[in-house]
Amino acid sequence: QRKGKVQIAIGITMKKQTIGFIGLGLIGGSIARCIKANAPEHSIYVYNARHPYIKEGLKLALEEHTIDNIVSDLSDFSDCDMIFLCAPVMVNVSYLEKLKSIIKPDCILTDVGSVKKDIHDAVKRLDLESQFVGGHPMAGSEKIGYEHSSLDMLKDAYYLITPTTKTPESMVHTLTEIADYCHCRTMILDAEQHDDATAAISHVPHVIAANLVNMVAKHDNLEQHMRHLLAGGFKSTTRIASSSPEMWQNICLTNTESILKYLDSYQESLAEFKEVLKNKDKEKIMEFFAQAKEYRDSVL
Repeated sequence: QRKGKVQIAIGITMKKQTIGFIGLGLIGGSIARCIKANAPEHSIYVYNARHPYIKEGLKLALEEHTIDNIVSDLSDFSDCDMIFLCAPVMVNVSYLEKLKSIIKPDCILTDVGSVKKDIHDAVKRLDLESQFVGGHPMAGSEKIGYEHSSLDMLKDAYYLITPTTKTPESMVHTLTEIADYCHCRTMILDAEQHDDATAAISHVPHVIAANLVNMVAKHDNLEQHMRHLLAGGFKSTTRIASSSPEMWQNICLTNTESILKYLDSYQESLAEFKEVLKNKDKEKIMEFFAQAKEYRDSVL
C-alpha cells in the first residue's frame, strides 16, 4: 500500500530522544546537524570504533555541539531510541548482529546506504524487521567526512524510505519527520525497486565516470597533456569519480545484478552509436544528442 508514495512530514512532534550514529561522515554528519538544529533537546551519540583514536571530524562535531558524546563501546547504545547506520553498506550489515542483543525492543534501526536488498535480507534473517526502516538520502558529494557536511547538504533531495513488511507506521513517520528536518521530500519504495532505480541513476554513472578517468589516465602521454588540458566538461562529468573507493566497492558487490543489467544496456546503446558514427549519419547523430538534451532538461 505504501510503495512509491511521496510523503511530506505530517506534523509529528518527536519526544526527546537519544539517537546513535555509527559513522558520522558527509551524510550522517548532515543528518545529525539537521536534527540538532531542529530539535536540540535530542541527545546524539556517535560510536567510535577506533578507540582511543578519535578522528578530527568527530572532535569538530563535539566542538560544534552537533553531537553530545563519543562512545567506544556499542553497549552504550542500549538506551538509544534510534540508531543511524552510516558506514559503507557491507559494514552496516555487519553491525546489525552486534546491535541485536543490545538495543531496546522499541529502538528504531535505520541506515543511509544506497543499496537495500542486502541489509533487508540481514534484518529478516536476524528477526529485526519490526525495528528496521531503511533510508537513503539521494544527495552527496565527491568529498567525504563530517567536515564537509552541512545543514543544506540534503535540502530538496529525495529521502527514500524502504520499510519492511513488519515496520510499524509510527517508525516510518519518525523517519519522515527527520527527513523534514533535513528539508527533504520522501518517497516509499521496496528494497528491490530502490536498488534497481539507484543502479540506473547513480551506480552505473559512477562506474562510467571512473572508467572515463581511467581511460584518460591510460592514454595520456609522458608530458601529461591530457591532465593539463582537462576542462569543465570532463571535470563535471567525472567529479563523482573522486568519491570513496571503499564505499563504491561495497555498492558494486551488493547491487551487482542491477548494475550489470544497466551496464549491458549502456553497452548496447554505445554500440548503436558507434555504428551511427561510423556511417556518419548526420540525422541520427543529431537525434541522439537531441533526445538526451530533451530528457535531461525536463528533469534537472
